Amino acid sequence: MVGPNPTDRGKLGTKRHLFTDATGLPLAVLVTGANVHDCKVFEELLDAVPPVKGRRGRPRKRPEKLHADKGYHFPFCRRALHRRRIKVRIARRGKDSSSRLGRRRWVIERTLAWLSSYRRLTVRYERRADIHEAFLQLACSLVCLGRLHRSARGDQR
Repeated sequence: MVGPNPTDRGKLGTKRHLFTDATGLPLAVLVTGANVHDCKVFEELLDAVPPVKGRRGRPRKRPEKLHADKGYHFPFCRRALHRRRIKVRIARRGKDSSSRLGRRRWVIERTLAWLSSYRRLTVRYERRADIHEAFLQLACSLVCLGRLHRSARGDQR
């Protein structure tokens, strides 16, 4: 899963596709080559999200709404969300300003920074994609564990 990065003079690289909740906890993560567009793995990432636990009664299978950046502004992405009955909040190319997008985008950027704090993920040392993805899953688990530990202590971060 390594492909030439179009922004880095064709050097090989990987891209992390991340799905989080409103607070930044990772719900699903995928690894692809750097040359794979975000919208190509959109449905796969949506289906990787586990059921959402909530109040008593019929459990929700999907989140209520999804915020995404302009890279996902394609009709098939919107159709995929409508089929799953998820409200669409995708920035439109050429119409929505990037400054408005920053209100929601920082949650994903912060989570990516949390994942980059692990040395094995900052620089990719593994040749095999499955090992790199395993370390990424482990880092997501550690982020969730740290949040759980802080909430048990009573910290409000």
